[in-house]
Amino acid sequence: MNKAIEGCFALVLHSHLPYVVAHGRWPHGMDWLNEAAAETYLPLLEACRKLVEEGVSPRFTIGLTPILCEMLASDTFRREFRAYLEDKVEAAAVDEKEFSRTGRARLEQLARMWREHYERLREQFEQRGGDIVGAFRRLQDEGHIEIITCAATHGYLPLLCEDISIQAQVKTAVQCHRRHFGRAPKGFWLPECAYRPAYRWEPPLPEGGDARDRKGVEEFLSENGIEFFFIDSHLLKGGEAIGVYIDRFETLRRLWQQFESEYEPAPEKKERSPYEPHLVGTKPDKKPVCVLARDPKTGLQVWSGEHGYPGDASFLDFHKKHYPGGLRYWRVTGPKADLADKKEYEPEKAQAQLAPQVMHFADLVEQVLSEHREQRGSGGILVAPFDTELFGHWWFEGPQWLYRMRKELENKRVRCVTAGEYLAEHPPKVVVSLPEGSWGQGGFHYIWMNEWTRWTWKHVYRAERRMVELAGQSAGDGRVEVQRILKQMARELLLLQSSDWQFLISTWSARDYAELRVGVHAEYFSLLAVLLEKAAAGQALSTEDENFLQECEQRDAVFADIEPAWWAGLEYA
Repeated sequence: MNKAIEGCFALVLHSHLPYVVAHGRWPHGMDWLNEAAAETYLPLLEACRKLVEEGVSPRFTIGLTPILCEMLASDTFRREFRAYLEDKVEAAAVDEKEFSRTGRARLEQLARMWREHYERLREQFEQRGGDIVGAFRRLQDEGHIEIITCAATHGYLPLLCEDISIQAQVKTAVQCHRRHFGRAPKGFWLPECAYRPAYRWEPPLPEGGDARDRKGVEEFLSENGIEFFFIDSHLLKGGEAIGVYIDRFETLRRLWQQFESEYEPAPEKKERSPYEPHLVGTKPDKKPVCVLARDPKTGLQVWSGEHGYPGDASFLDFHKKHYPGGLRYWRVTGPKADLADKKEYEPEKAQAQLAPQVMHFADLVEQVLSEHREQRGSGGILVAPFDTELFGHWWFEGPQWLYRMRKELENKRVRCVTAGEYLAEHPPKVVVSLPEGSWGQGGFHYIWMNEWTRWTWKHVYRAERRMVELAGQSAGDGRVEVQRILKQMARELLLLQSSDWQFLISTWSARDYAELRVGVHAEYFSLLAVLLEKAAAGQALSTEDENFLQECEQRDAVFADIEPAWWAGLEYA
């Protein structure tokens, strides 16, 4: 049946976790990665496989950050994940016996559900050869999804004090993406959707040096062959910036109160539509980069803590767990319900709630695109970006919602596309300038730069400037020891630059762990710098020096093909 198309829809999923391999297990560390793989990445792959088998190409745009790919591809992860799944199967079996012995029939059924659930995940993991990254690559090679990249370790690009640091984050990302997926990325997810145009930049801290002219973020993307990126809608058209996490973290609400009086929404530019692509970049020697904006209407349906789909009373509650196994047996119950008031989970009722939600979302997508066509006289694209980990990890029913939503859109006057696919067919012609900002309430940097996190940036800035200095002196030194140390310094710097540490500190969700990680990477960077000076001067490394270097190389074993020359001022090396 032919149907008139109102416009196109692009689901964009941003998948990311900070580097946790060899940096703790529970409650903070390796189990974050294990949980995300079990609760989100494998279920997402299974949803895509099921869609393909049923004749529906997902057409999802899936961002996999370089550091996440490095972790998922590591032998350490495969070993730890297999053990994690075994532990969950065993924990469910123990719970099943306990609930049977104490006469709690529904909980016994739920324990059996969990045992079978983790057994299926174990089977799916082995069917994919323990290769989650490879499974996503195959989906892309078959033409069903598009995989985009991100800054190497999710560094908060506008606040990094050296242009060379931004260049290195992007170059490392492109190189890593080629290695894992066999092709260069076309799309790029700006960490925290944070953007900064070119202007004379004054560092927020003395450690950042003097004021100086800085390149716009889009220039680095253009130089490295990136064709498009995503922003929050307020950066494109003005108006109020709405935070998606402020409902989930009370500390963010309190932090926002400190900055709210200084915030004034930019005037709305009505001629700009978030349902049309635009170009960013005015340098005559550089190709402009396409930009796509998030649709706020559909986003709130999923993200809002008050109105969002995941908050349905029937869905599995994230917070209440049964120990020692940590499995969940209770439902959300209500927005005000505390842990003691949570009712037992009823899977059949939760599944029943998905259908009306999916229909509501699909209808909304069609309606928004129809309204755009009426206003502008042509079809547009509705971009719906979400953190991948929302689907499955935070919202257990989320992968099923994605599967059903994609199927429902087949019945609507909507064409599902990947972002790159749409832009190839509808290249934008209008060049716009964008203000500085990010996602989040107020749309600026306060979540990452505030009184709680300022000290972390002092270490970042000192390390950035030291890396540029030492790489400039030694990047061309052919001695093996010098290059080993320089490469490990680069890895420690990239890990230190991860925006996750400031976010975890500001939300207090894993503050101690994040502060520890900043301290560890800053300390080891400094110790490696001392070793580099020793090696560059021709001094032999002591046994203790060699042991320390090996320890760093084994613990933070990422980006094997990293290039120290990128920090030596050789921007196009």
